[in-house]
This record gives sequence, structure tokens and C-alpha cells, in this order.
Amino acid sequence: MQEPTPNYSLEPCPFCSIASAFPFPTAPLWEGRKEELARSVPSEQESDCEKTSPSSFVVLRSRDVVAFLDILPMTGGHLLVTTRNHKVKVADMGAVESREIGFWLPLLARTVAKVTGVTDYNIVQNNGARAAQVVPHVHFHIIPRPETMPEIKNKSWTMFGRGQRDDLDDEDGERLAGEMRRVLREEVERMGKGARL
Repeated sequence: MQEPTPNYSLEPCPFCSIASAFPFPTAPLWEGRKEELARSVPSEQESDCEKTSPSSFVVLRSRDVVAFLDILPMTGGHLLVTTRNHKVKVADMGAVESREIGFWLPLLARTVAKVTGVTDYNIVQNNGARAAQVVPHVHFHIIPRPETMPEIKNKSWTMFGRGQRDDLDDEDGERLAGEMRRVLREEVERMGKGARL
């Protein structure tokens, strides 16, 4: 675990709490990559949003990467993709974590686009408090950009850091995360057919 940065609170990391609440299941020694990928998408029974407080809506819990809905989304389907182990910035990530984030980001971006019906999106990653990183645990935002944007008081979007955001309703979060898990399973299955993993 990284030493605390003076600009951040010493409170427990919420992303580490989510990663701990949704562990990657123990695998048989003979399991291949295809089976490991399939088990990375939790079942409905393994996805209880009340394992953490506040609720967390997990879409992916692989050996090295966890993805869950942002509880203060900028738009519907706003997904966070993070390392399982605590790293503050991209520069702190190791080779395996970097490779796995790179592997999952396109699959998760396609999943978000299919579920929301929005094909335009931002993938944003902030490094450090001055760069608008609010939670000191490296993470990427996949933010759908619908054609019709929600009504915003000043008619502008804040790309980095805090902007117009509302709490994610538990019922909506469960429904959306469930649909994303279903589509992500399909993406993993489709990718595994005939592909070297």
C-alpha cells in the first residue's frame, strides 16, 4: 500500500473495501484463461450490492481488476475500472495490473455502450489531487455521452473532477449492473470462441 499523500484523507480506501467485499474466487490449478475470464463476471448471487456501505454495484471482479458503477454518476452507465490492489496513480501500477486494465477496458467500454445505447463515451483517468483525483486509488472512468445531455444549471460539463452529479438509486444500480454483467459475459464468451487468450 502506498504512503498517504498529504492532500488526501487517511480514511480507509472505499475502492479497497469494494475489492475486498468481492474477491476473485479460488480457481482449480488446471483452470485455463478462458475459464478464469468467465469467472471474473460475478453471478447475481455473488453481486449483493449491500456487501458494502454505501452500496456497490459490481460488474467485474477479476484477479487484478474490479469494475463497478459510480455511485455519483455523471451520466447513466458511468463505470469505474480500478486495480484490485491499492495503487494511487498509474505510475504505481505494475506490468500485470497494467496489462489487465488494458485487456478489460475495451470489453467494458463495449459493454457500457451496448447497455446504455450510447456509442460516444469518455475514458478518463486522473492522477493526484491537483489533477482532480478524488479517491486516491487509481481508476478509470467510462462515461457515456448521450446525444441529449441532462439539464445542467450552468449548461457546461465538468470533465475532470466534480460536475453535475446525482446519487445512483439502488434499484437502478442493481438493474444496470445486472444488465452490464449479462452483456460482459456475452463479450467474454464471444471473444473466447476461436481466440487465443
